[in-house]
This record gives sequence, structure tokens and C-alpha cells, in this order.
Amino acid sequence: MKILQRYPALGSRDYVLQWIGQFVSNAGTQMQNVAINWQLYEMTGSPYVLALVGASRIIPVILFSLIGGALVDAHNRKKILYVTQVSQALVALAQGILTVTGTAHPANLLALNAILIAIYSLDGPARSAFLPSLVPREHYGNAVSLNVIGYNISTVAGPAIAGFLIAYSGIGSVYILNAMSFLVLFFALLGMRAHGRIEGERKPASFSAIVEGLQFVKSRTLIWSTMLLDFFSTLFAEATILLPIFAKDILHIGPELLGFLYAAPFVGATLIGFVAASTGKRLHTGNMLLASVAVYAAGTLLFGISTNYYLSLAALVIVGAGDGMSSVIRNIIRQLSTPDYIRGRMTAINQIFYTGGPRLGEVEAGLLAGLVGAPMTVVIGGIGTLLVVLVMGTAVPMLRKYKEPA
Repeated sequence: MKILQRYPALGSRDYVLQWIGQFVSNAGTQMQNVAINWQLYEMTGSPYVLALVGASRIIPVILFSLIGGALVDAHNRKKILYVTQVSQALVALAQGILTVTGTAHPANLLALNAILIAIYSLDGPARSAFLPSLVPREHYGNAVSLNVIGYNISTVAGPAIAGFLIAYSGIGSVYILNAMSFLVLFFALLGMRAHGRIEGERKPASFSAIVEGLQFVKSRTLIWSTMLLDFFSTLFAEATILLPIFAKDILHIGPELLGFLYAAPFVGATLIGFVAASTGKRLHTGNMLLASVAVYAAGTLLFGISTNYYLSLAALVIVGAGDGMSSVIRNIIRQLSTPDYIRGRMTAINQIFYTGGPRLGEVEAGLLAGLVGAPMTVVIGGIGTLLVVLVMGTAVPMLRKYKEPA
């Protein structure tokens, strides 16, 4: 079949089950993000409560990711995923029950949200470490590209569904549907033949195991350099938080068109995901990684200087395309450069960089925008990211020379 020739990862039954389960689960998570933001702002009328939501999403990742990575490298990854799916479903269900019964309060909603993210600190590394066992090694790059496509489509679909549900069924229905989305991945796992056992040395979860993970990442130039590239590019060029300012004050549009600005980067990432999945290894190189981040920065610069809605929309599509391609290559480099026995710890360390860059970038963008204005903030971010590409490409020649192994 032609589709399997172009997307060979789809020939793996386990991978297809994982893709479907993860697609539904991520759509549910995106729905939950919209619901809690809306609900808490509606309860309090304070923008500061949204900062607390952000804190509830980043602090558990920082606190628990390294522990989660050590656990993932010490226990059967499939069994861990069973536990995390059920646990997350129960937390989301609790949020739904509190909302439906009228007993929801900002404090208990934020606490449950933090618990949900703490569980994800174990779930995320387990999912990433489990993925390479679902497809042959030569099809891993294709699998990552298809995952990027699924992630971006679900990230657009989830908020759209949430908005409809909030309007017609109430916020509680969003939480309950999110709980059900975790169970879809649970049943997908039940249908997989992959055993989830760790190949090679298995070390009990301990402080020394965490230190071993940190030392491993430090010793692998390709891995830590992609983490730094990811962290600093999103730190400088994260402009999403400023979109309402651009919509109102620069582009002079209403909320109905603002939604398209939010969706544009995911459209770009989805389109480039199809390209990356169908063209194969010849695009999975270090030079293409650096070029992709440069495209991300250029799109950011264009958005910063644009005063035309359609040009701004195009710029954000370019931002998403650059970010989507770089995401594919970064994941391929890290996973294929990491032995299975330590893959969970590597992924957990990356999770801190991957999450910390955009979140700190939001803080940086907000503070700088107050000093120099939103357009100049975005322009500075784009220039800063181009400098990061230049520095990393010059300082780490190994990164430039990377090619995905056959």
C-alpha cells in the first residue's frame, strides 16, 4: 500500500493504537486547559489567578520530573502507563464532580491541577521511553513525525471542542470528557503486544540513579546541545502570551479572529509534520535542525514587525513549521542517542528544559512588553533566537554534522 510506503510506522499495530490513544488523550488535556483557565477567571475575575494556573503547571514538572524519570527506568513502562492513565482520569473526574456539584473553589481546582501535572511528570517520560519499542528503529523518525501531526491536530481540536462544551453543556462536562480521554489510551495499551520491559541494565529508582541520568546527558553533546537549543529558542521567541495585545492594539481585530492566530502555529507544524513523515531521513540532519530553528526565529521576527492580519497569520504558520520540524529532529537525536535503560531519565531532564523554556519565555515576554512594547519584544526575541542558532552551530560542530543513522 502506498500509504505504508510513505508512512511506514503505520504498519505497526502497536504504534497505531498508541497514536490513536495519545491523540484522544492530548485533545482531552487541551480541553482541560481551556476549561480551568475559563472557570478560574470566571470565578475570580482576576488575571493573577491565571498566573497561578501557570505555576501549577510548571512547579510540579520541576519538582517531580527527575524522580519520574528514575521510576520509568526502574519499572515496566507499560505498567507505569496503566497507573498514570487511571490516576489522571480520577483527578479529572474529581474536578468534574466538584464543578457539577457546585463545590469547586479556586484552591481545590488548582490543587487538583497540580496533582494532574505531577502525575504527568511520570507519564511523559514513560510515554517517550515506550515509543521506540513500538516501531522498528529505522521507522522511528517517521513515528515521531506522525506523533507531531497528531499532537498539533489535537491541540487545535481540543480547545474548539471545549469551547462548544462550555457553551452548551457546562464546564463540568469538559473535565468528565477529559477523564474519559485517559481511559482511551488505557484501553489502547491493553491492546498492544509490546511488553514495556526495559532492555539492558535496570537500576532501582534512587538519588544515584538520578545523578547517573544527569551525568549521562552531560556526557552526550548531541543531547544536551539540543536541549539548550530548545530551551533558549523558546525562552526568547515565545510570543503566544502577547497575542491578545497584538489582536487588540496592533492588528485591530476581535476575539473571533484571535482564535485563528492561536491556531496558526499548529497548522504550520501539522503541515511540516506531513513533509517530515513522507520525506524520511534526508531531512533528519543537524543542519536541518539549525535551519528549522532559524525559520522559527524568522517567522517570529516577521510577526513582530507586521501590522497586517493576514501577514501576521502567515508569519505564525511559519513559526509553527519551523518549530514542528525542529521538534521532530530533536526527538530523533535524543531517543536514538540514548540506550533504553536510561531513556526515561533522559526524557525527564528534557521535560524540564522543554517545559521551562516556554513558561519562562512567557514571563520574559510579559515583563519586556511592559518596558518596550509587544512588537519590539517579539522582534528582540526573534533576533535572540537567531543568535542562539549561530552560537550553537558554531560552538557545537557535532550538532551541524549529525545525520540520522540508517
